[in-house]
Amino acid sequence: MTEQVSDRILIRDLLVRGVIGLNAWERKQKQDILINLTVFSDLRRAGATDDVANTLNYRSITKAVIALVESSSFFLVEALASEIARLAIVDFGVLRIVVRVEKPGALRFASSVGIEIDRSKVDFK
Repeated sequence: MTEQVSDRILIRDLLVRGVIGLNAWERKQKQDILINLTVFSDLRRAGATDDVANTLNYRSITKAVIALVESSSFFLVEALASEIARLAIVDFGVLRIVVRVEKPGALRFASSVGIEIDRSKVDFK
């Protein structure tokens, strides 16, 4: 029986500018995109050895997410979130990830609007 991994790396309130949205003005200028990641990984070995080689490099994952967002032009936050999840799982070997993507100020009277997805390796085979 496989153990459920409950260890998490949290990346909170990553504010990146990118092209996202359906409206013509959204396609012409970059806007703020707020990203939160919960990266599931087995961190026991890193905790026991105090060796960075035994953990996920969250700085590298974050830099890759920033590069993706800054160079992309998705219409939907759902597509952007899915691509962030794919990047983390396929390129960095993340076991599971929860990705929240928000557009601050997208709705009047709301601080932001966004979506949250939960993906694992089986979603990208």
